[in-house]
Amino acid sequence: MSKVKKIEVLDAEIRIMTSGHQDYISLTDMLKAKDGDFFISDWLRNRNTVEFLGIWESVHNPDFNYGEFATIKSQAGLNSYKLSVKERIAKTGSMIKERCQ
Repeated sequence: MSKVKKIEVLDAEIRIMTSGHQDYISLTDMLKAKDGDFFISDWLRNRNTVEFLGIWESVHNPDFNYGEFATIKSQAGLNSYKLSVKERIAKTGSMIKERCQ
């Protein structure tokens, strides 16, 4: 069972999820604190971000949809590419973000 605790950093609330003996810090909370929601959608368009998330999922998520991820990865970085956190979770079965909610 995982636990979520919150810390305050420079007046921003950041969630930390503990699962087993591992702590996971919410990158989304850190980005929101820095630049708001707009920056998060921009960050998710970045090819390096998409590749990092895919690697993390391949290590930690046995139910990850690699086929759908390959499509997302091929579009990442293009000017026309846009994907919300909610859409990414629905399409790939991602554990990232939904585990901290």
